[in-house]
Amino acid sequence: MLAKVLKRIRRHARIRTQVSGTAKRPRLAVFRSNSNIYAQLIDDEKRITLWAASDLKMKKSGTKTEMSKKVWEEIAKKAKELKITEVVFDRGWFAYHGRVKALAEAAREAWLKF
Repeated sequence: MLAKVLKRIRRHARIRTQVSGTAKRPRLAVFRSNSNIYAQLIDDEKRITLWAASDLKMKKSGTKTEMSKKVWEEIAKKAKELKITEVVFDRGWFAYHGRVKALAEAAREAWLKF
């Protein structure tokens, strides 16, 4: 079990060395738990979170994958207000599959550039 955790930590560290957000191009960080999904727009230069959204307070309707698309819609509203058109996608240690992929594809389909 410890080896699995260490692999996950190393993978996340490797990804974070390559991914960094700015004010013009913030980092879209995604966290997925067993029951919920969270997304944040982060400016790493100033070390602030510009906006965060999750499906915690949303009405649970549909599958978890559909809920991840709704989380993106919440982020998209604020990103348009902030005039953000490009982001750096940070999937953390999660595989680009399932809910993480659904959130990213919804972002691309809408208007966001990665």
